[in-house]
Parts: sequence; C-alpha cells; structure tokens
Amino acid sequence: MQHEPGVTQKLAQFVAATHWDDIPAPVGHQAKRSLMNFFAVALAGCRTAPVEIALTSLAEFSGGRQATVVGRPERIDALSAAFLNAAGANVYDFCDTHVRTVIHPTAPVAPALLALAELCPVSGTDLLLAFILGNEVQARIGLAISPNHYNKGWHITSTCGVFGAAAGSGKLLALDEKKMIWAFGTAATQSSGLCECLGTPAKSVSVGNAARNGLWSALLADRGFEGPPEPIAGVQGFYNAVDGAPNLSPVTDGLGATWELMQTSYKPYPCGFVIHPVLDCVLDWRRDNPAAVVTRVVARGNPLLAARTDRPNISNGRESQVSVQHAVAAALVTGKAGLDQFTDACACDPNVVDLRGKIEVQRDPSLSTIAAEVEITTVDGKTHRLSQKAARGSDANPMSDRDLEGKLRTAAAGWNPRHDIAPLIDAIWALDKSHDVAKLAALSVPEN
Repeated sequence: MQHEPGVTQKLAQFVAATHWDDIPAPVGHQAKRSLMNFFAVALAGCRTAPVEIALTSLAEFSGGRQATVVGRPERIDALSAAFLNAAGANVYDFCDTHVRTVIHPTAPVAPALLALAELCPVSGTDLLLAFILGNEVQARIGLAISPNHYNKGWHITSTCGVFGAAAGSGKLLALDEKKMIWAFGTAATQSSGLCECLGTPAKSVSVGNAARNGLWSALLADRGFEGPPEPIAGVQGFYNAVDGAPNLSPVTDGLGATWELMQTSYKPYPCGFVIHPVLDCVLDWRRDNPAAVVTRVVARGNPLLAARTDRPNISNGRESQVSVQHAVAAALVTGKAGLDQFTDACACDPNVVDLRGKIEVQRDPSLSTIAAEVEITTVDGKTHRLSQKAARGSDANPMSDRDLEGKLRTAAAGWNPRHDIAPLIDAIWALDKSHDVAKLAALSVPEN
C-alpha cells in the first residue's frame, strides 16, 4: 500500500479558498442547468414506492420539520430531507452523468446543500459555488479510480458522492482547511455503495446516504469532530481500501483551471446513460419505419454497456432501467422511451418480452460510452445499420436550456397537472441574484 500525503489537504485548500469570482460564467450557468435537471428528476421520483417507504420509516424517528421534501407537503429533519431528495432524484436513473466517471453528480450534492440552506442563510451565489465545488471534488476523486472502481462493483455515485456532499456542505458552513480535512475523513469512512443493488430500490439507499452523510460530515467537522490527516490517500485510506492503485494526477492537477461540471450530460431517457446512444438509433429508426417487423437486433457499444446493462431477463420496472434489451424492445414496440416505458407494466408486456429475446449486446472498446452502433434485421431479411457518435444529452450533444425546462415541466405535470412550476424555473435562472435561497426547494411543492 502507498501513502500519498497532501492529496486531501490540496482538495481542502481548494474548496476553502475558492470564491464565486473564480468561477467562469459558463460553469455558473452549467450549475443552474444541473439544478434545473435535479428538480425535474426529483419531482419524477418523489412519490415512487421506495421514497414513500423511506419517508414513512424516517418520519418515525424524526422530530424535526426543518427541510423540504421535493414535490411533497411533508417536511422533515435536514439530514432525512437530504437522504430522501437524493434517493428520489436517483430512483429513476433519470439524473445527470459525469461522462468520464459515470458518476451521477447532482443527486448526492444538491440535496445536502438545499437542506442546509433551510437551516442557515445562504445566497444564490453561495449555493452555486458550493454546488460547483462539491461536483469538482467528487469527480476528481472518481477520475483517479475510473473505470476499475465501477467495474469492481462499487457504485461510484455513492462512494465518491459523499465527498462531494461534504465539500459543498463544508463550503456553505465556511469550514477552514483543517475542518474540511476532518469532514473528508468522516465522509471517507462512510463511503459505500454496490452495483449489485442496481435495478432495485436498495440502490437509492447508498445515494441517499451519500447526501445525508456528506452533510453530516461537514456539520460534525464544524463542531470540532476530528478526522485523520490523509483520509483519501493514506496507507489505509479510501483509495487503498477500494482500489490500491489509483492514478492520483487527476485529483489535483489543474484544480481551478478546468471544471469537471462542464463534462456533465443530462438524460432525455430514464435509464442507464450507456443505453442512450442505442436508444437514439432505435427511436430514430422506428420513427422512419413504424410498420417494420423486427426479427433481430445487435447493439454494439463500449464494454460498459454490456457490463452494466446486458440483462435480457428482467421482470419489473426498476430492473428495466438497467437493461439495454428492455430499452430497445420497449422503444421498438411503443416508439417511445419515457417513464411509461420503464414501468412494471411495460416490463411484463408480452410483445416487449418477446422482442427482448431477439436482442444481442456486443462489446467494442473503440466506442466511447456515449457512442453506439446498432444493426436491426427486419422480417424481409434486410439489415439496417445505424450509429450514434454522441448521445443526445451528452456533453458533446447537449440538451438545450429549453429542453431542461421542458423536462422539469413534464415531471411537475406528471404528479399534478395544475402545478405551476414557472416560479421555480425563474428562480433557478436568477439564482446568482438571490440573497436567500431558503424557499427554493419549497417552490417544487404544489400548492394544492
């Protein structure tokens, strides 16, 4: 095992010393886009069964009404609100993605900051800065161990997200370098999450814990709760425990010069992002060939596509979100890839089930995670060859601001068609002019 002193210290120094004036305008705008997307996916997931069960369980032990649960009238203690809003944002696999690590960056960070903003005065620029720094920390920590960390079975959104939540929360609490290191230490010892849980509600527990435990780590550090001097790269620290051979250069090289938030992609489809380029091909083809009868499909993508989504035998909506066979079959049968296509009903649709068995997944290391090639064979014997170099929503083919607004409006209308979400949209775009964001999350809650 190796000991690399100074890694945690450099991250702590960076977070403590960075000011809003250091943030380039495009990065600030990207942060607003990420928050817009967060509220969309949190609204989509806020009344799902896993959130309902978790809320009921946590409420039994919560004596506080400190913070908002996105989209719901209930209020709960801040730590539980962070958990619930992170779990709700991630439950549909509809949240954003940091392309190089496949971390879903906003789900662990934003809920912690929004909960904290209801406990103490926070300006819009304070919130945006803390959010950007939290994203930067978790992404850089993840880059040092990608893709091996994910391939070993660690759910990188959760394992690295707890550091992002701690960094962002620590920034809002104005922790100095020493206390920020303590926060990272407490976060490091709570870092967990397994890919074995993907496709089940259990996946959302580690994402919720990343937000909750990151926030708690910062709150503890603020009160003087000490930790080790090198929790990330120490001889028995995070890296040596989960990987053993990290490439540490991405963690600190170029801090403040480049911003990983700009590598964020936003999902047009509620399923694993590696499936998206395949869906682009299939949906475009189905639109142009609505009556064609498909006999075979070959989906060729980055090895991560097969490693995480080669799941032909699924039986419910949760599992369908990480099954490329289901996504392709549902898209071909219905011509769509929205929330309705990743439900229990669609997973059990006989036409979809039959077509899932005709879909093969192949690995191609030359393809990036946002690219795919698809071959569709029809009953007349013709083979249609399709390709997508950059999935819709990726950083190379991004959703527009208007697209993200539309995603939020659709999510809000899904639970309550009368919910006027325009004030929340306006408030997000105007965050850098706001003196107090305590009521931001409450704008997600319908009035009736």
